[in-house]
Amino acid sequence: MKLTLDVENTVVNRNGKMHLDPFEPENSLTMVGVLTDQGVEMHFPFDHEEHISGRDYSDRVQWFLDEATVLICHNAAYDLMWLWESGFKYDGPVFDTMLAEYVLQRGIKEPLSLQACAERYELDTKKQDTLKEYFAKGYSTRDIPIDELAEYLSADLHATQQLCDRLIYRLYSPKDSGLMDTVNLTNQVAVCLARIYQRGFKVDLSVLDSVRDEFEQERKSLESDLQKHVQTVMGDTPINLNSPEQLSWVIYGRRVKDKIDWATKIDPYMTKDDFNRMLSTDTERLYKTVAVQCQSCKGSGYIQKYKKNGDPFARKNRCKDCDTEGYLFDGNKELAGFKFKPPSPKWASANGFTTSKINLQILENAARAKGMKDAEDFLYKVRRLSAVDTYLSSFVEGIRVNTKQDGLLHVRLLQHRTSTGRLSGADPNMQNMPRGGTFPVKKVFVSRFAGGKIMEADFAQLEFRTAAYLSQDGVAIEEVSTGFDVHSYTAKVITDAGQPTDRQTAKAHTFAPLYGATGFGRTPAEAAYYEHFTEKYKGVKDWHTQLAKEALNTQKIRTPSGREFSFPDVVRKTSGRISHFTQIKNYPVQSFATADIVPIALLHIDELLRGMKSCIVNTVHDSIVIDIHPDEESNVIKVIDNTNKALPQLIAARWGINFNVPLLLEAKIGPNWLDTKDVA
Repeated sequence: MKLTLDVENTVVNRNGKMHLDPFEPENSLTMVGVLTDQGVEMHFPFDHEEHISGRDYSDRVQWFLDEATVLICHNAAYDLMWLWESGFKYDGPVFDTMLAEYVLQRGIKEPLSLQACAERYELDTKKQDTLKEYFAKGYSTRDIPIDELAEYLSADLHATQQLCDRLIYRLYSPKDSGLMDTVNLTNQVAVCLARIYQRGFKVDLSVLDSVRDEFEQERKSLESDLQKHVQTVMGDTPINLNSPEQLSWVIYGRRVKDKIDWATKIDPYMTKDDFNRMLSTDTERLYKTVAVQCQSCKGSGYIQKYKKNGDPFARKNRCKDCDTEGYLFDGNKELAGFKFKPPSPKWASANGFTTSKINLQILENAARAKGMKDAEDFLYKVRRLSAVDTYLSSFVEGIRVNTKQDGLLHVRLLQHRTSTGRLSGADPNMQNMPRGGTFPVKKVFVSRFAGGKIMEADFAQLEFRTAAYLSQDGVAIEEVSTGFDVHSYTAKVITDAGQPTDRQTAKAHTFAPLYGATGFGRTPAEAAYYEHFTEKYKGVKDWHTQLAKEALNTQKIRTPSGREFSFPDVVRKTSGRISHFTQIKNYPVQSFATADIVPIALLHIDELLRGMKSCIVNTVHDSIVIDIHPDEESNVIKVIDNTNKALPQLIAARWGINFNVPLLLEAKIGPNWLDTKDVA
């Protein structure tokens, strides 16, 4: 029996944030709706004001689940999570209409809500707006009249079933049949990710507090150091570094005369000569200033005015002579700022010049190459301050807000947010966690078991190995097959070019050319590596050229797994370059590595862990994180060894390909996610 299912539940609003999950004590399952492929439709109320006391429909819902040969849902992970947490059991296959539509979009992202999908396929959802009116009035789902709630649920059930039929029809058509394997894999992974979400990852809140304090101290230190830099190059001019416009004053030492006029002239494709003329006519140099106490307000910043009868007004007026409280700023003849020159019109922004992270990194590299130590230090600390602010808001506070009373953070892993199939996340997005083994937030994650440990099984050089296979570059294949240390080699190339570089620093450059990065904006020594890469790995370069031809000829590219990416507007420009070339080079490696190979390993490990207490609690990038019970450490290590041996066969069995490049999961174990050490 093919069973279409949907659930309705209450939603908790806590501190302005909506919590839809079943792990909130205030939330509850309100109604379960089922629709069979034979047309049988039933709606079962649970926690609802009109629910008849003493009636329990759990057995009936479970009967439908037991009889189901496949469960059809729109966003299956959500429905499964609610079913499992409500005591229901289902361990069979699923067909997620949202994920199937996502795969069929081939990287061109369109809205994936049930309503949006139904409209695209011209389905009649018969959805009523009355529920929105109830929610606007502050009603809970359990308070909505049961007939209206059932009608709403019924519309979703029929829309999901009809959408499933349309998607299956497409997947059996000659045009789309090649995507069936990708849809099947995506559905299997959805169930695994739902289990990860349900399990949760244990958080030590006391450690989280200490990490927050460390970041807060670093932020204060950075802010103090940056203000000293600003004082040195700007004089007494007050600068708000949170303002991109004022930050650009410090970096470039110039500002736009007329913002409105400037905005109308910005053309990212203008010639460099025209851009330089625009700089000279439409911007002005800034000069250092000296703060002088305003005599009219005597340093208060405010002037006392009086009524006609001589009584003072209750509130003082701001002094019009002052730029800030109590001070005038007299300019001198010394130019202000670090005096960087914007290299191209693409660096122009509405208020002057861009201060994006990428461009700040380029300027930092340029400052290092020119020996501008103060500028290099300033730009690094600006970027670091931005990172620390993000760590505090996105991770520290994100973890704190979303950790439940039992100390578990339920990790949300989303399959449909990126163009490549790579996982994203929410509440917080753990996929944005910095790579490497130094990020202090990772030490807040510990085992749920007394005496337990955390294992991180990380693929060694997965993207490079994947690129080696996809390009069949002989040099790259030989290097990974013989254990060649590519990061140390990168460090040597940059060092030999005149810039001493360690292995860890070199990691940022090793694989960047795989994704379309060039030597632009790098130091001369770093740029030398990027040129060296294309000369050394000629097979990779030829493969990139072939991908571009494939995209031009067919408006799409395809990975060995069958996953496809559409480029309907790809063209060869008059310059000879291919539009979207960065994505064309990027997508196959990133997708095949992290959206196909990692899930194969994830599913295999999850299957081998069945029956154990140890369990997968997260997956980030190309790593899989396991919470190990103290009695099962050796068994979990064997699971990783088994997976390493099985991967070639698993890949061959699913896609019929000979992956002739060795893949390796390297396991590390420790008392928390950060302090892990290599397994002997």
